[in-house]
Amino acid sequence: MSTTPFFALMALPLTMVVIAGEIDLSFPSVMALGTAAYAYTLAYTGDLTLAFFACALAGILAGVTNGGIVAGLGIPSLVATIGTQFFWRGVVLVGTGGNGVSLVPTRGTVFYSMMVGRLEGLIPAQMLWTVFMAIVVAFLLNRHRFGAHVYLIGDNIESARLMGVNVRQRKMLLFVLMGIAAAFAGLVASLEVTYFWPTLGDGYLLTTIASVFLGGTSVFGGTGTILGTFVACFIIGAINAGIVAIGLTGFWTQLIYGLIIVLSVTLQTALSRKLA
Repeated sequence: MSTTPFFALMALPLTMVVIAGEIDLSFPSVMALGTAAYAYTLAYTGDLTLAFFACALAGILAGVTNGGIVAGLGIPSLVATIGTQFFWRGVVLVGTGGNGVSLVPTRGTVFYSMMVGRLEGLIPAQMLWTVFMAIVVAFLLNRHRFGAHVYLIGDNIESARLMGVNVRQRKMLLFVLMGIAAAFAGLVASLEVTYFWPTLGDGYLLTTIASVFLGGTSVFGGTGTILGTFVACFIIGAINAGIVAIGLTGFWTQLIYGLIIVLSVTLQTALSRKLA
């Protein structure tokens, strides 16, 4: 329960991106970018609030960059976010010299308790943040005009334009939300350790994407639910725990998650063709 939220925090907003017919593959690097911004700001200022906002701003910057390239220039999101994934990872590696950065200890502070503490000594705070994220994203998708626009864009982008939907603005907001979520997830994943490593996020790409597609979100856009992704995140977490429990090496996780993605997408495609 304490590790699943790290990728669930990103899988939930990524679901909206995929429903809109796009993809974001840069989020593992944005995790590192946001945490690097937090680590350096806290080290130089000693101000936790300022460091938190620096992390959020890094996520916003990454989101605006992705949104500008995809929505503004019309570059396919698959190509664009592969490029920004390497770019932001390069920024972090150059900034740190490829070395780990010592994190200023925050254990014992209110900030630490809010981010990664335990409610009643049992429920991890990161789990509560995941539930909060699910509620916010579900509200946007199912109870707000923004969500209706997201579904419409993913189902038929030309119809969305004819109905007056500002497609560029909506896609920009989706990528910004994804950037903020990735930076936040990186921060949460780092607070319980003493060092930040520039490779942070490398292991979350497959689990996050697998959760989205296992949850029923269509790779073609226009279809998907937050509840499906939320449940799928914990299925993926249980699979990961099971692999460790039976003594298999970590290499098996890549094989299994890859298989989950392929089977999920194949099954969705077969069902959509049958229903068409």
